[in-house]
Amino acid sequence: MKLAVASGKGGTGKTTIAVNLARVLAEEGPVQFIDCDVEEPNAHFFLKPSLDTEREVSILVPVIDRVLCNGCGECVKACAFNAIAVLGHKALVFAEICHGCGGCARVCPTKAITEQPNRLGVVSTGPAGNIFFVEGRIDVGTPLSVPVTKGARREIKEQDGIVILDAPPGTTCPVVAAVAGCDYVLLVTEPTPFGLNDLKLAVELVRELDIPHGVVINRADIGDQGVEEFCRREGISIHLRIPFERQFAETIAHGGLLVDAFPAWRPKFQALWHKIQEEVTV
Repeated sequence: MKLAVASGKGGTGKTTIAVNLARVLAEEGPVQFIDCDVEEPNAHFFLKPSLDTEREVSILVPVIDRVLCNGCGECVKACAFNAIAVLGHKALVFAEICHGCGGCARVCPTKAITEQPNRLGVVSTGPAGNIFFVEGRIDVGTPLSVPVTKGARREIKEQDGIVILDAPPGTTCPVVAAVAGCDYVLLVTEPTPFGLNDLKLAVELVRELDIPHGVVINRADIGDQGVEEFCRREGISIHLRIPFERQFAETIAHGGLLVDAFPAWRPKFQALWHKIQEEVTV
């Protein structure tokens, strides 16, 4: 089973939910944890893996032979991302926004375009206790994160236990790359107008992808009742409510896990998993 933990906005506690759930489930069987928040991966602070393998993620970007290029502009027409322009009767490549589709090289009538690898980031793997841990991380200054997210997902060992994917925040392409094909998406939010607005966007996304989903409300005793009313109106299950507690915040700030520091929360995360299973198998 593949479970994605996502949120419409950053700072809701998405990673907190993902790592604590992983720790509890790892006591019962094999778990794979995929940190797909490749721009700011932080699950390693909590699960403390020993990352012993690293693989580069690259895409092929065009290189222009200025002798063969006649400035016809066919490559510009083929590029959906405006990564090529013709200046001074010669093609110019903007590698940082190239998506590596290879279309420009295929349509070039003079064969002036070849391709070379352009590194985007790395995918690291290793054990975190009983958890198989995967982390994607883009290089500083790299705007294209989706290939790194997909690279992290390629490390998933099919048919080998539960897979938890910690998705990036928001509802853009990197989130789609992280949650597509999952069996369930757990949406983490907070009971504020901002949390409600971004939860609505996230719900719209997972419904478009036709993925079953439920909600966890973090800092549930602050804010207003807007999130509760929205979930009730839309028929979305609220699986867990976590109150705002200073001692919780201190534990998280020091890289601790709630289920270790507060054993009473261990059965609550176990119950969360059972509720997710029930909704997936219905």
